[in-house]
Amino acid sequence: MISKKENFRKGEEVFLENEEKDLNEELHESEQVVEEKENSEYEELNDRFKRLLAEFENYKKRSQKEKENIYGMITGDVVATMLPIMDNLEKAAEAKTEDSGYQEGVRLVARQFQDALKRLGLEEIETIGQRFNPEYHEAVSHIEDPNKGEQEIVQEYRKGYRIGNKVVRHSMVIVAN
Repeated sequence: MISKKENFRKGEEVFLENEEKDLNEELHESEQVVEEKENSEYEELNDRFKRLLAEFENYKKRSQKEKENIYGMITGDVVATMLPIMDNLEKAAEAKTEDSGYQEGVRLVARQFQDALKRLGLEEIETIGQRFNPEYHEAVSHIEDPNKGEQEIVQEYRKGYRIGNKVVRHSMVIVAN
């Protein structure tokens, strides 16, 4: 016969086993909830991090472009102020004089000045024989010439220059037809 004490113990063991199972299930459920929450927080933080990183990369690219644009603008402005000096040196080099040494010296200085501006990226805009383009040329006169094409540049009054795609000074030209 099973005594009341043994019966009580078995009931107590069953109760404790059931209680332990319930606690283990609750613990397991709690661990899953915590893990899901940690995963969602991790995903959220990871997403924020990726967005911040992308924004920072875009900021660096924008800053670099702005620096390049500012450098180009400043270079263009400085070169534009020097172009009349170059024009005058070229005129002085072409002027007639009896002192050929002096004339050659002026030519060398003009060439040196042109080379310095070319190192800054200055390029001459092509004109004679080209089609008129208002982005690069400024028409000061118009002539009719049946031997020339439509909107063809036939003469240049003043040279035009650009640095990259930016026009520093438009060419002053005469356009035919």
